Amino acid sequence: MTDLVSDSKDMLLSVYRGIWRAAGHTLRTRTSLGRLLSTWHGVPGTLADAETIFALSSGHGRCGVAVVRVSGPASATALKRMAGLTHSLPPPRTVLLRSITDPQSKEVLDRGLVLWFPAPHSFTGEDSVEFHIHGGPAVITAVLQALGSMPGMRPAEAGEFTRRAFQAGKLGLTEVEGLGDLIHAETEAQRRQALRQMSGELGRLYQDWSHRLKRCMAHVEAYIDFSEDELIEDGVLNQVDKSVYDLQAEIERHLKDERRGERLRSGVQVVIAGAANAGKSSLLNTICQRPAAIVSPIAGTTRDVVETALDIGGFPVLLSDTAGLRDSLDLVEKEGVRRARERVEQADLTLVVVDCAHLPCNAQQAAVFLWEHLRSILPTQEQTDTDRYLLVLNKTDLLPEDQRQRLGRELRQVSGFPPVCLISCHTNEGLQDFLTVLHSSVKTLCGDPLSGVPTLTQARHRAHLQHCVMALAQYQRYRDIDLALAAEGVRLALTSLGRITGRVGAEEILDIIFKDFCIGK
Repeated sequence: MTDLVSDSKDMLLSVYRGIWRAAGHTLRTRTSLGRLLSTWHGVPGTLADAETIFALSSGHGRCGVAVVRVSGPASATALKRMAGLTHSLPPPRTVLLRSITDPQSKEVLDRGLVLWFPAPHSFTGEDSVEFHIHGGPAVITAVLQALGSMPGMRPAEAGEFTRRAFQAGKLGLTEVEGLGDLIHAETEAQRRQALRQMSGELGRLYQDWSHRLKRCMAHVEAYIDFSEDELIEDGVLNQVDKSVYDLQAEIERHLKDERRGERLRSGVQVVIAGAANAGKSSLLNTICQRPAAIVSPIAGTTRDVVETALDIGGFPVLLSDTAGLRDSLDLVEKEGVRRARERVEQADLTLVVVDCAHLPCNAQQAAVFLWEHLRSILPTQEQTDTDRYLLVLNKTDLLPEDQRQRLGRELRQVSGFPPVCLISCHTNEGLQDFLTVLHSSVKTLCGDPLSGVPTLTQARHRAHLQHCVMALAQYQRYRDIDLALAAEGVRLALTSLGRITGRVGAEEILDIIFKDFCIGK
């Protein structure tokens, strides 16, 4: 494959040199045609001699129906021999009920459904077959062994069907990642975000940016090589300047998403923190509806971080209970406190739990007390960001009814005070209101996966887009100093975008040069 790509590059270079020389021009030393071709990664496509692969595509374990998928040039042969089809293949994408037999011993292995997907109209773009069989382990094993006994057939490697779909141009890299996220989605919001990405919406956004960058690249390179011969229209570079500036601004806005898509994909980090014996472990157990953490009246019971994964209103949450924050001479507890503070610094949302019995009766004094308490727990940069923490006043069942109602009412009226939830983990009073507020906070942190521009979902997307922005800044920095270096910035930006989508093509840039400027006619 490497030799094929290398030969294709040489061929393209030779062809384009011939075209340019036919137009009465020679390649100048400053031309970046070589640099353009160095970005070419080859045209997606499968090799003619690709092996035929097979695998169980449905989940492992006992089930009513299992799906075995076959893809590659020997798929038709496998279908005919195992389904007993002596003449023609069944109509494409039509279900056929057949006895599934071992091609060697002719023993009937099962009776199930078969489907034929001729290339290129299949998931992988190759000839493909699906066997829908009963999901018992013995049946699955027998069918897989029968497929493996046929010449040219081998078990698929992890992700190989999707890799072939990408190589055939059926899926872009962002769509492949969306498919992976959809398979692993555990909540409704994750499913929606993954399905939107798999549909190609995020990929189309990046492809649009790539197309605009290719046009900028083509115009700059054409200006470098042909401006002296007056073949380039006036104002071309001014158009490039505007396009680069607009694109850089769009990408920077895209990056300022507060990691909503990544947070939704991996789960919101919610940390329960507070003083010892404030009821943090009780809150964890109450939210989980199970005894996830040990609860006792002895302060300092929790020494390590206790984690549990939750689905809160369709959003994924990783909830962590931490050690009580206090000074201690106990080495184990000191390590627990250190880990607790570390988790608070990493948290997307902190639930600061306070024992109501420790609050002053006066609301103003209680507000001052709580502010000081927050400062002792939260990192400095989060103390003013009220979207990053909730104040949970626990053990309200120990307060008289009138004092409890007055406290909640007056604290909510204090200007600039963070959200306050009064609950009792013992009686569950106020729990529903707290869960509503918690769900609202988590939803704010994740955003709506179906509204607005598709959000970033992968750390690698963010890294490549940041490199893209820096490369566009290089264009602006060198534009009036050295246009070749400025063009290099555009090329690097295009390469960064291509690494997200998996497609970087120099031939497309050269096509734009000839199309837009009619060079060589």
